Amino acid sequence: MTFNALNRLSAAGLALALAVGCGPVAAGGLLGLDHRINRDDAGLWSPGKQSVLKYGAALVTVGGALWEGRDTRLGRTFFKATDAMVMADAAALLGKVALRRQRPADGNDPGAWGQQGGRSFPSGEVTHITAVVTPFIAEYHEDHPAVWALAALPLYSGVARLKNQAHWQTDVLAGMALGAAVGLYAHGRDEAWSVKLLPHGFSVGLSRRF
Repeated sequence: MTFNALNRLSAAGLALALAVGCGPVAAGGLLGLDHRINRDDAGLWSPGKQSVLKYGAALVTVGGALWEGRDTRLGRTFFKATDAMVMADAAALLGKVALRRQRPADGNDPGAWGQQGGRSFPSGEVTHITAVVTPFIAEYHEDHPAVWALAALPLYSGVARLKNQAHWQTDVLAGMALGAAVGLYAHGRDEAWSVKLLPHGFSVGLSRRF
């Protein structure tokens, strides 16, 4: 998988920002896209459902790695996705702490950086889920093109965060770019770091014991 795939995901994210983010008010901030949209945190867009996606993806990824082990193609991809998830979460947190951008819900100024308690840039949720799905897309997109359906998960997360007024449009785009870049990096490694941290019995895979 080349960076053409990353470009495809970035293009999808940009289309998302334009489709969901455009409104009757003037946009500003990075790329001239950022503005607050009408809040909606009910139903499909509820924070609870987003938490299910975030923690469910983490559970499936780590559980899949331990179950499959390093000796199968799927298991190696699960381990690489685990690496990507951890690295992306750490990178997103560092960005939030360093840049301290104010969330839309806390003010209607996309240029409010360096604010006390600001944690808007980049979107941690979007970074997280993009990093998880990217190694699977990278590994299987030629053999099983349907794996591109996983890209719907970051797009859903991005729309939800915009509707919750939790992030600006460029927060979402940055999260997608960061998650995809880290995911591609993890996928390109010969062996996942997380494999080396586990005792041999676990890296072989729990499925071999049953």
